[in-house]
Amino acid sequence: MPTQTKKKSESHEQQKIRIKLKAYDNKVIDKSAKQIVDTIERNGGKVVGPVPLPTEIHKYTVNRSTFIDKNSREQFEMRVHKRLVEIPNYTPKIIDSLQNLSLPAGVDIEIKM
Repeated sequence: MPTQTKKKSESHEQQKIRIKLKAYDNKVIDKSAKQIVDTIERNGGKVVGPVPLPTEIHKYTVNRSTFIDKNSREQFEMRVHKRLVEIPNYTPKIIDSLQNLSLPAGVDIEIKM
């Protein structure tokens, strides 16, 4: 029985924040990831990352003409770049500074605790 209570207390201490960033432009996502890392380090926290995750590539093929010449087509692709930033130990000061952070448009942020 004592091992079960020990495991629960260890898991409670090891809480971490995962910040997942998504954007179409790789330069914008790198700048915003650097801004997040600088903010965390300025407030005295440790950071793991930014870790580049695999890029999603969505490809679309469209006919150039409406009803004639089926062999003439155009191909388009959208690339979604992703980064992962982890904060193993965090304080309320770090959370407040991350909430007040303004990032450029086009960057999607997903925060998990």
